[in-house]
Amino acid sequence: MGSGDDRPDVAYKFRHVPAIRRERFERFPQLPPFRSETAWEDASFAPGLLAVYAPAAYDAVVTCSFPFTHWALRRPSAAKPLQIFVTQNGDWPAFASNSEYRTFACDGLVCTNPDYLTRNQQQWNCALIPNGADLSRFHPGPADRARFGLPADRPIILMVSAFIATKRVMDAIRAVAKLDDAFLVVAGDGPLRDEGQALADALLPGRFKRLSLAAADMPMLYRSADAFLHMSLLESFGNVFIEAWASGLPVVGHDSDRLRWILGAGAEFLCDTENQPALVNMLRAALARGSLRGAHPDGIDRFSWPTIADQYRDFIGNLLTRRASVR
Repeated sequence: MGSGDDRPDVAYKFRHVPAIRRERFERFPQLPPFRSETAWEDASFAPGLLAVYAPAAYDAVVTCSFPFTHWALRRPSAAKPLQIFVTQNGDWPAFASNSEYRTFACDGLVCTNPDYLTRNQQQWNCALIPNGADLSRFHPGPADRARFGLPADRPIILMVSAFIATKRVMDAIRAVAKLDDAFLVVAGDGPLRDEGQALADALLPGRFKRLSLAAADMPMLYRSADAFLHMSLLESFGNVFIEAWASGLPVVGHDSDRLRWILGAGAEFLCDTENQPALVNMLRAALARGSLRGAHPDGIDRFSWPTIADQYRDFIGNLLTRRASVR
């Protein structure tokens, strides 16, 4: 169940539940538990979920949304499916004890990186399972820059990022401005979109474009770039890293143990992104290598959806077996 479009071409049953897009809430007040526009969006999704969710129909439920979707899935009922929480958006609900976080509970916690596993494994039933990518969609191949209105004669640096402070798009604009001819594309939206556009107009005239694309267009956008840049200092697990890596792009990001764990052999272009000269030099090195056009890079197979699905199946199956043995 989700707020996206119907997906008849997938191997699972999808049920659309409406929600109000987070952009509508950007000017709404921020207070517990409505801490951001994403929390407001989550709250708009929960009533529709409650209307169609029948706990007795399921052995387990899985979400990464807290608090409203989490609360809806845990509503009082004689049937009690396993509650699985995925730390895609952070693990603070699992360990924080203030405000709405005191209401958190789960039967299984999917930790998307080793740091979360270390922090939470004493309190919850945990599994270390990263996110995945559809490697049949994200892979090296020919570009189609004309499709996105991108120049054919400039090196393209791609960001797939929201225009929010933690994504540091402004710092990326300032860094790319130090390169002579690179063109920066940012696929994303957010409250800082106008500020980002104004800065790019001043520092990257004729060398910047912001796009908002459907998911179906993203694989070709990756293949149309020469390098990928992501500026967050630390994320739970950025799907964009493995999508870019799977597409053959050199990935420039902030050097951390967590990102090195994700990228493995693909971590050669990490640096201290708060050091602008170091970042500019790494962008030059990444552009010099450019995008791969052959087969999938070595190491990416561990993020294929079949591999990740096996891990989820084993984790949930073991929890169900454990519950049955207790009963």
